[in-house]
Amino acid sequence: MIFDFDGTLIDSGNDLATAVNHTLRTLGIPVLEKDRIIEFVGDGVRKLIERSLGDAFHDKFDEALDIFMSYYDKHLLDTTGLYPGVLETLDYFRIKKKVIVTNKLYGFTLKIAKGLKIAQCFDDIIGANSSLYKKPDLRVIRPLMKKYDVEDKHTVVIGDGNNDVLVAKNTGVLSCAMLNGLGNKDELLQLKPDYFCENIKELKNLFE
Repeated sequence: MIFDFDGTLIDSGNDLATAVNHTLRTLGIPVLEKDRIIEFVGDGVRKLIERSLGDAFHDKFDEALDIFMSYYDKHLLDTTGLYPGVLETLDYFRIKKKVIVTNKLYGFTLKIAKGLKIAQCFDDIIGANSSLYKKPDLRVIRPLMKKYDVEDKHTVVIGDGNNDVLVAKNTGVLSCAMLNGLGNKDELLQLKPDYFCENIKELKNLFE
């Protein structure tokens, strides 16, 4: 079971948006609506900052990235918490091989996972800088399947982002879209995931 992180296991939208707007405010750039910032999440921190700055302030990228990284590292657990049912679901599947694969940086991911006491539930945690590749590239998934000797039909990617459904399709494994996360529900359904659910607890009814 390959889980996305932001928007799937953790509700991190507020802290991400706050960190982005702190960055913009520090640079004297107009802040953005939270929902707009959430639209930029999913392709890693560099893309998040790039999109938040827009073309008009692209020259501020390096400075903005430094400000964001420093601030978010100190505030990534201010309001971030687990979605309802996460602990119960991870415990239910405790004998399954479970991995986090996220485009979030590994350090941030591990810090949050430890802070919310779920790091020990996973056999592996793969962040954006843990691999040469990122979702939706199949080369971030294939080595894990080989490592744990798991077949395509016995592997599922669970996530709230387009990249989660796409990496599953690119790899030839099952996909399960989480419709209650940070991703766009309509866009996810248009990608025709193999399964979808509104609450992570529904996974218990979908997979053995």
